Amino acid sequence: MTGDVAAVVYDLDGTLVQLIVNWKAVAQDVAMELETHGVDASNADLWRMLDLADEANARDEIETIIGQHERDGARRSTRLPHADELLSQDVPVGVCSLNCESACHVGLETHGLARHVDAVVGRDSVPTRKPHPEPLRATLRELGVDGNAVFVGDSPRDELTAERAGIAFEYV
Repeated sequence: MTGDVAAVVYDLDGTLVQLIVNWKAVAQDVAMELETHGVDASNADLWRMLDLADEANARDEIETIIGQHERDGARRSTRLPHADELLSQDVPVGVCSLNCESACHVGLETHGLARHVDAVVGRDSVPTRKPHPEPLRATLRELGVDGNAVFVGDSPRDELTAERAGIAFEYV
């Protein structure tokens, strides 16, 4: 896969591991917390709830709730076949994920992948989240690479992130 690239960056959930998270329960917990800040999030998806949390100055509380669910899900996660590919890379390897950075580390450590990853950028590592290109660009900066890379992911959001960052993309 690497060909002439200087680095490979992977999405985490759905690409290297499958987090076991009840996202409906996460959304319910987040909505309940937002209610304590006077925000009605009953019709919002989780990403909109994060935006509402910013507007209500409740981002830290909301990130704590989501992060706990994600870390628990990372501990119970299953390893996916692309994780084996990561182990054989001869170029720097990064992870760029919509999950919080600490959950990424937990998932990587749970499956013996952490020592093979040179940079990890999660949703909370930079001010923006995928599909904005900044999380992927930040991962490449941590790897010391200026764009000659491939991003491997499992979703259209990942593909759009790579496109916006000017990076090659491969689906798992």
